[in-house]
Amino acid sequence: MFTCKIREELELKILEVRYADALYHLVNQNREHLAKWLPWVDKTTKVEDTIAYIEFELSRFAKNNGFSCGIFYQNEIVGCIGLHEINWGNKKTSIGYWLAEGYQGKGIMTDACRCIINYAWNELSLNRIEIRARTDNFKSRAIPMRLNFKHEGTIRQAEFNQNGYHDHEVYGILVEEWE
Repeated sequence: MFTCKIREELELKILEVRYADALYHLVNQNREHLAKWLPWVDKTTKVEDTIAYIEFELSRFAKNNGFSCGIFYQNEIVGCIGLHEINWGNKKTSIGYWLAEGYQGKGIMTDACRCIINYAWNELSLNRIEIRARTDNFKSRAIPMRLNFKHEGTIRQAEFNQNGYHDHEVYGILVEEWE
């Protein structure tokens, strides 16, 4: 299975069903924080929902069409990151991620993104990667900016979550732009 050792205390591991209880517990502990940004949180109400999600992601991985990893910090799962559906004809994909509130500000997500990006270039031979983030999610938007993605525009009312529609900012990077 896919793993990526980033530094001594930080590692990415492909999501497996054995992580379902810990992942569900993490979402539950961070429910208020995550639900503000992620529409799927309110639909994750029992561990079986997390198991179904992991099984779906493992199926995508088996079909070579994206995957999700757990982010493990000091051997504990603290969030997730992954490649969404891969457009093989155009050699492009997008990255999605979330991190438990108490682990933000430690460089974890920037390093996790860097690992996934290197994998996309070096192992999958992709040409383009996007990251989309809600316009008002400044912490999430800081990640692609820190990694030298180009801001490519705003998608108006891209997502409905809890209290209404929200715009998304789109960031992109090409393999030739990666340092």
